[in-house]
Amino acid sequence: MKVAIIHDWLTGMRGGERCLEAFLMLYPSADIFTLVHVPGSTSALIDGRVKKVSFLGRIPGIKRLYRACLPLYPLAAASFDLKGYDLVISLSHAAAKNVRVPAGVPHICYCFTPMRYIWDQARAYLPGPAYLLAQPLLWALRVWDRSGAQRVTHFVGISHFIAARIRKFYGREAAVIAPPVRMADEVPHTLSPAEQEIFSANPAPFFLCAGALVPYKRIDVAIEAFRALGFPLWVVGSGPEQQKLKESAPANVKFLGRASEALLWECYRRCEALVFPGIEDFGIVPVECMASGRPVIAVDAGGIRESAGENRPVRHSDLVLSNECGVFIQKRSHGEPVALVEAVRAYQSTRDSFVSGRIVERARQFSYRNFFAAWEQFARQVGVEPRTFVGEPMNHDAPQESPRRVEC
Repeated sequence: MKVAIIHDWLTGMRGGERCLEAFLMLYPSADIFTLVHVPGSTSALIDGRVKKVSFLGRIPGIKRLYRACLPLYPLAAASFDLKGYDLVISLSHAAAKNVRVPAGVPHICYCFTPMRYIWDQARAYLPGPAYLLAQPLLWALRVWDRSGAQRVTHFVGISHFIAARIRKFYGREAAVIAPPVRMADEVPHTLSPAEQEIFSANPAPFFLCAGALVPYKRIDVAIEAFRALGFPLWVVGSGPEQQKLKESAPANVKFLGRASEALLWECYRRCEALVFPGIEDFGIVPVECMASGRPVIAVDAGGIRESAGENRPVRHSDLVLSNECGVFIQKRSHGEPVALVEAVRAYQSTRDSFVSGRIVERARQFSYRNFFAAWEQFARQVGVEPRTFVGEPMNHDAPQESPRRVEC
């Protein structure tokens, strides 16, 4: 079976690229088509399977400019010739699902989310007058995006939260298969001397924020909450919001920028808890932190309701709930620093109740092995059975040379 995998862009190793690696384990001979590819920014496994890059890849400085090329996404997605393939799988949070597939060829979209920039979060990405000026473009892109979604044979969402978004914006039903998450023993932990010095120079307990520094992650809320709390907060990640956030942050907030695999996972292991103030589609970062045995402080909404368990047996106040995996703010208080302050204080008062082993067991439900089993079951149900996977998830044996993990 000849398989084509369509990915929006390959400019760094994020959760979507980890999912792409998993699909390459299921379909090791698949060809990758993508709008933009920056060689060396992802893993060797991914780089070795890239067959075609759209015309956007020829634009000088495209790694910095690809978000500004939004009006060109329809042309770029339509430029791929997929004749001769027996199966097309798109991994999409933007334009990948909108490719043109030959008649009779099944197209499965593994959907990270409907495109935020043009649907419900357009105001966050286009603040002020820009949003009003962009209305004609947004209308045209929404028509194009919804039309493309109708050509998909089967949708698979990464969470029930995303399945509901697919139903809302595209009018399509979706199966749900959570993305694969590596466990702590599947990732190298050898720190460089410079990375070891970070912990030696900052021995005090710290809370952690990690992820791309983009508007919907609401890192600004964490900064304001920790301005009031005064506790050390470490921020790992990069993105378009980075400079603005650094300029507004108090001295107790430390920015580490993009981090190696080893440094990120050492931060997971050593932190008091992960602070996650945004509403996430699934949330690989919280599950990775849980795989290291540490609890999360998050909003009781989005994909984290599924990853951290929906049961909230403890009520600390009208705003704050908790279970064995963490402390959660009621959705109505999303974006309010005072609510996050209350959640952090609730964590402090119950810190000894969190059992590392139980948190790790919850995270293990999202292992690679469970992902492979779920995908193969789904593929059989829709009549497209993949090669049976036998093996273990990818490990990067040289963390100092591995791609950067947390970036925009």
